Amino acid sequence: MIKLFSNIVFGYIELNKFDMNFISFVSNNFDALITVLVLAMSIILFIKHTIAPELTGLLCVGIFIATGVLTPEKALAGFGSPSLITLMGLFAVSSALFKSGALDRVRELISSENVKTPRELISLIAFLIAPISGIVPNTPVVASLLPLIEGWCSRRNISPSKVLLPLSFATLLGGTLTLLGSSVNLLVSDISQQLGYGSLELFSLTAIGIPVWLIGTIYMIVASDFLLPDRGRDKDFIKSGDMNIYFTEVTIPVESELVGQSVRNSRLQRRFDVDVLELQRNGKVILPPLADRKIEPEDRLIIRVTRSDLLRLQQEHTILLGENKRSLRGANLFSDEEGTKTFEALLPSGSTLAGASLRELRFRQRHNATVLALRRGQQTVQERLGQAVLRAGDVLLLQAPLDSIRGLQASNDLLVLDQFDDNLPVLIKKPIAIAIAIGMVVLPSISNIPLVGAVLLAVIAMVAFGCLRPAEIQKSIRLDVILLLGSLSCFSVAMESTGLDDLIADNLKFALNGMPLYFALIVIFLSTVILTQFISNAASVALILPVAIELRSVLGMEANALIMLVLFGASQSFLTPMGYQTNLMVYGPGRYRFFDIAKYGAGLTIIMSLTVPALIIFNFQ
Repeated sequence: MIKLFSNIVFGYIELNKFDMNFISFVSNNFDALITVLVLAMSIILFIKHTIAPELTGLLCVGIFIATGVLTPEKALAGFGSPSLITLMGLFAVSSALFKSGALDRVRELISSENVKTPRELISLIAFLIAPISGIVPNTPVVASLLPLIEGWCSRRNISPSKVLLPLSFATLLGGTLTLLGSSVNLLVSDISQQLGYGSLELFSLTAIGIPVWLIGTIYMIVASDFLLPDRGRDKDFIKSGDMNIYFTEVTIPVESELVGQSVRNSRLQRRFDVDVLELQRNGKVILPPLADRKIEPEDRLIIRVTRSDLLRLQQEHTILLGENKRSLRGANLFSDEEGTKTFEALLPSGSTLAGASLRELRFRQRHNATVLALRRGQQTVQERLGQAVLRAGDVLLLQAPLDSIRGLQASNDLLVLDQFDDNLPVLIKKPIAIAIAIGMVVLPSISNIPLVGAVLLAVIAMVAFGCLRPAEIQKSIRLDVILLLGSLSCFSVAMESTGLDDLIADNLKFALNGMPLYFALIVIFLSTVILTQFISNAASVALILPVAIELRSVLGMEANALIMLVLFGASQSFLTPMGYQTNLMVYGPGRYRFFDIAKYGAGLTIIMSLTVPALIIFNFQ
């Protein structure tokens, strides 16, 4: 105890020395000063989401080049790295797997009638979906399974909140099984190579990833009964077994049968069980109670309604949606005769649409799509639809022509959740697509062909055998991810070239000196985990990895051990909805509250903080 206390006091004294040394070093080194300012600015922008993360990365690259901190060749090296090319190819291969129906059997198992309880479904997800996420990017996996799991919950009258969060966590755990499991894995490999420690192999993570996956799976199954909330049984959010509750603004047309009826006695509540949250008449807002109010022509109502009821009301010309000023008698707004479709789209983390209203965005003119309604988790939206400020995690009910839908599918601002005819599986190609994907994984293991070569050959094979059209390759690539990862590697290079990583590491050595290795690794791991909750996991890797590697001498560990430590720390996005995109994807459909994620994920984070350092020591010492 005395020794521990003395280490803390000694560390505090050295921390003060570090502050003075840091200020002195930066003030006498222009490049280091610019680097510190750019890093501080980027952290603020990542946290506040003032601009899209990829734009933040590009801004930093531009500043480093403009100020001469880095040459254009060094600053842009990340965009030509084998890891980034591998990721681009992997997006195309994954798209071909989904399009060919290669994962249809998995979807059938998930929605099987033999799976009767949430625990059984979580077990199936953890043992089946996680390994798939070791090869296929987790975002399309979650997007594909969300409607199936929601349907399973609806049929059994089970809240989606009891099963959706484990779906996200399972894909995160599975993402650390192989190098292909996550874009962050490939970024770590790229930074490692740029810093002179070589790139990671396909199965470099597997020895640690398998125990992490199995331990995490046991936790998810055991903790699900008492740590996952039941949010779906709230009468305000589940009515008549339908769990797709939206908020929208409607107008009462002159010919509507609702005219002259009270809200209480109208078909809105007698047949459709619609909640009227606000009534606007002649520019005046009338708030509840509204049950005895008579409905008049041209009244505007803000209502809470299910998707199916909204479409029925509109088809029967009982109401008009907020943007429609003309009567639609004799016309069916939701008819597909003119190639229009009604579908759902999610605002992912980092969407440039977040923070602005539909009116400010001129959404209809910009995307040629009409917003019919808005769903925001468990929160009630009482603003007029055009004035509601969009947030990451919102789900929009949209109507648009097929050409506009294809444009939205290629956009990084919205994730289309519905599946359309042109995206249906080409079942005859399923065995070919599976064989190509297996070959892509096996080839680097049994030959000298690098991983990037195997992935590119797989892409060409998918096109040659008809599993993927050439035009679909470009559509499948997530440009926002490519720009972000390509730009973030400049952080690590800038810290190394200016000597900041050495300065920080030299001073941290005093704080960690004398501390048992296991506890020192826990400190580094937790630092990465905490930073990952507030900025992207890719950014936290770029900032922490160079410093962690410089600590190898005082810790007596090889560089690869610390690279693995930071990689697994950046993959522990179990505490906040913003921690990872799949958390946001399940946040709204599961009707979770902010601290629900931390309640279920805190125990898993603690277990991993104790387990991963021990596995690092076991595998590298």
